Amino acid sequence: MHSIAASVWVGSSLFFYPTAVTAHAVAEHLVQTVSVDAVGYKRTVKTYAIPDVTLTDYDNRSIRLRDLLTSSDPVMMNFIFTTCSTICPVTTKVLSEVSTRLGGDSRRLLMISISIDPENDTPLQLKAYARSFDAGERWKFLTGSTQDVKTVLMALENYRGDKMNHEPVTLMRQASTKAWVRIDGFATPDELVHEFRKVVTP
Repeated sequence: MHSIAASVWVGSSLFFYPTAVTAHAVAEHLVQTVSVDAVGYKRTVKTYAIPDVTLTDYDNRSIRLRDLLTSSDPVMMNFIFTTCSTICPVTTKVLSEVSTRLGGDSRRLLMISISIDPENDTPLQLKAYARSFDAGERWKFLTGSTQDVKTVLMALENYRGDKMNHEPVTLMRQASTKAWVRIDGFATPDELVHEFRKVVTP
């Protein structure tokens, strides 16, 4: 796991860490210590047309995104890249905590993390990243061609041009026939669990 810079901005708060601290360790600390009031998030309901593209999972298997999302299971999705040392390890850790806190209900949840850096995030790198967060079988990490990933990001209103301009976004929905709940900003694991329960029990 890569080391991070000496300081990390999360919302309006600055956190200082020694350069030897790993991004995963920072994620652990921030998830436990950043308060809701200091960060916060925006919730909106959106309808997206899922593009018919084929991505690749961390076992190098082709995954047709539209087929993956045509499911009766609820979905929670975010966007990451493996060399990110600020937003991505925090949001990935939050999703891992959501799965843990849902307990038995996590068996109903399909989680998806799509790389926004497909030129560098190979399936092998995604697998190592997933393992560092103890991701289970119900959590898909996807990469693909630059154009296909860009198509997905634009369709989901998450394309920022450069990976360094990315923002924390989590999408969730009850089933393929339902609209997406979009969470912009840093939500805590408990907040995402609360939002998830509202989605699956409207």
